[in-house]
Amino acid sequence: MIRILIADDHALVRDGVRALLATAGDIEVVAEAADGREAVERAKTSAPDVILIDIAMPGLGGLEAVPILTREVPQARILVLTQYEQADYVRRFLRLGVAGYVLKKAAGTELIAAIRAAHRGGLVLDPAVAREALAHPGSGRSEPSDDPYEALTERERQVLKLVAEGRSNKEIATFLEISVKTAMSHREHVMQKLDLHNRTDLTRFALRRGIIDENS
Repeated sequence: MIRILIADDHALVRDGVRALLATAGDIEVVAEAADGREAVERAKTSAPDVILIDIAMPGLGGLEAVPILTREVPQARILVLTQYEQADYVRRFLRLGVAGYVLKKAAGTELIAAIRAAHRGGLVLDPAVAREALAHPGSGRSEPSDDPYEALTERERQVLKLVAEGRSNKEIATFLEISVKTAMSHREHVMQKLDLHNRTDLTRFALRRGIIDENS
C-alpha cells in the first residue's frame, strides 16, 4: 500500500481526495493536516510514502513547509496539489525538490496515476503547467540570483508569510516557538533584504508573489 498524507486547509477538499483515493486498491490515507505545520508533525508520526500538499494554507503554507518536510521526512515524496497554474510556482517548487505538481481541477484518475508515478520515483507535472514552466526554467524573477525572495532564509520566509497574514511579533514568536526579540530581528532582516519599509509593503509583496492570497 502507498501511504498518503493530505495537507489542505479545506476539510471538503481533504474529504474529496480521501474518497477518491479510497477507490484505488493500492493507496491508503494515513494522515491529514490543515496547514503546513501540522503536516510536518503528522508526517513525522505517520511515515507517509507520498505527501499531497496545497500551497495557500494559514501559518505555514506549502512553500514554507516543503523544505522542512524534505529535511524531516526525506523518504516521503511530495506532490503539490493546488489550484494555482502559474509557471513561477512550478519552478519554485521544482527547485525545492518536489516530485510533482498537480492541479485540483484535473484531479481524479490523474491524481491516482500521479501518486503511483511519484511513489516509483518519477517527476509528475500537469500538462497545463508543464510546457510554460519548463520552457525557460532559469528565466524571469524565479532565477535565484535575480530574486531577493530567494535570498531569504527558511525562517525568514516563514516570518514573511506570518507578518503578511497580520500576525503580531508576539503571535509569530509563539507560533514559531522563538523569542519576540528573535521574531523582530527576522522581520527586520526580511525588510532589509526585500528593500521594503513597513507591514503594508510586506503584505503587498506577499500577495504579488502568491505567498498569501486575498482571503488570508
